Amino acid sequence: MLTPHLRLSLVRLPVVCLALLWIASFASAASAETITATAQLKTSGGVNATAPVTISIDRLSTDADRDALLAAIKKGGTEAARGHLLTQKAIGNVMIGKQSSTIKYAYSRPTSGGRLMTIVTGSPIAYVGASLPGAAAKNGFYLGLILVEIAGGASHGEIAGATKIKVDPQGAVVTDDYSSELVRLIDIVSK
Repeated sequence: MLTPHLRLSLVRLPVVCLALLWIASFASAASAETITATAQLKTSGGVNATAPVTISIDRLSTDADRDALLAAIKKGGTEAARGHLLTQKAIGNVMIGKQSSTIKYAYSRPTSGGRLMTIVTGSPIAYVGASLPGAAAKNGFYLGLILVEIAGGASHGEIAGATKIKVDPQGAVVTDDYSSELVRLIDIVSK
């Protein structure tokens, strides 16, 4: 025979489970985000180029995802990071013009003015060189990197279309970009 206390507990259990499922689905939806911007390239040779950018993120990477990626970078630089990212599910994509790249890592951390998003693709976004996008590929430049600071006033960002990554002797993560030309992100809007 069920006691009144046990009967009440059995009634509450489904309600609590439904509430937790609702909260989990809301939290997942809250991390979905779309960022639009314009990629702007000004080469030292005087060439100017722009392209529309849409970054669609289904979910953000967790602290555990961050720790795993950092461990891979420390273990073996670009090769190990790429190997790790290739085992991860896609969590979004980046469209630059008509070219799409799959996002494997998107981490957001607070800054004094807003937040900084680090977005990594498991393959190069584009090889940008003297012939702009479409320059010849080089061995070892296997990852794409996007940094976006979303701030209340002036948001800004940059794209390393193809990059190498490693940890320096001081323990800092550093990149070696394929191109010496900086691709800036301007007119950034986060939705």
